Amino acid sequence: MSKYSTQEMVLNMGPHHPSTHGVLRFILQTDGEMMVKATPDIGFLHRGIEKIAERVTWQGFMPYTDRIDYVASVNCNLGYAVAVERLAGVAVPEKAEYLRVIAAELSRIASHFIGFGALLLDLGAVTPFVHALRERETFNDLIEMLCGARLTHNYVRIGGVAQDLPPGFAEKCRAFVDHLEYEFVEEFNELISFNTILINRLANVGVISAETANDYTLTGPNLRASGVAFDLRKDESYSIYDRFDFDIPVGRGKYGTLGDSYDRYFIRIEEVVQSCRIIRQALDRLPQDGEIRTKLPKLFTVPAGEIYVRTECPRGELGFYVISDGKKNPFRIKIRTGSFSSMTIIEHISQGVMVADLVAIIGSLDVVAPEIDR
Repeated sequence: MSKYSTQEMVLNMGPHHPSTHGVLRFILQTDGEMMVKATPDIGFLHRGIEKIAERVTWQGFMPYTDRIDYVASVNCNLGYAVAVERLAGVAVPEKAEYLRVIAAELSRIASHFIGFGALLLDLGAVTPFVHALRERETFNDLIEMLCGARLTHNYVRIGGVAQDLPPGFAEKCRAFVDHLEYEFVEEFNELISFNTILINRLANVGVISAETANDYTLTGPNLRASGVAFDLRKDESYSIYDRFDFDIPVGRGKYGTLGDSYDRYFIRIEEVVQSCRIIRQALDRLPQDGEIRTKLPKLFTVPAGEIYVRTECPRGELGFYVISDGKKNPFRIKIRTGSFSSMTIIEHISQGVMVADLVAIIGSLDVVAPEIDR
């Protein structure tokens, strides 16, 4: 019998750690460098946003939706607006629908830049992250032209949007998406996506089969990376997404196993291209005239009832369960987010991987702390 013995260590990763993508803690059980399991510990960023909804007016809750996912705030605005409009029977002008799509897809692109850029930074690739931030700055300039803000945008309104496109926006936006689709993506792929070191770090790491993804209710890019072609913009179309021609990228096991961390990384690169296609079509078809917002009563109320509406956000399904008792403020709002769903699978897929691989897995799932803790 050997005189040497080992024992498992319990380590803290976070809550203040760059690779946890926010104020989030993981309790690691390790045998040396090998993971026994990683258990997420949430609650450090709880703000009571669902309770706040009961204390403000229907329109007054819109700025709070920015804080659900501050990296993709327009998409959160849109999800809430669609839920309230369907429950209240509010019609949205056609021009406003096109403006919503343009803003939401720009926000999706910017979110994916942060998603895959931060993953690469976590793995030690600093330069690609700077390239992603460079392109995101152009988005920040565009969204600032549109609504005056660069992070929490508060652009969507119940019944429409806050304002029309400013002069010169359409031309700058078109040049931006053309640059992304025809120049940046190819440049970025040559720089890092097809790099042997990155492939070795992500391929066959954190594999999630389609069956397992469904069992753990993964949504959005993380579900599609496992080979499931499900996108709410097509399968349960909302707004005017059914008018646009775009594809649903799915994982292919390009360099490893279907549903691995590389698939989850690369699918976001492919989704940037599809968002560019949607924006270009929306700009081409955008009505020149027309209202951008339906006029609502100053004291806006929603008829008594309840509804659940889900939309496709960059990190997966964003669901709003809304209950109204006919008053000027919601009776109850419950929010379902993609990052919260993604957290449920980390304990399962972290078993038997190295600590360094856990960093890759968390980054590939693209979680953001405010979506987990509300």
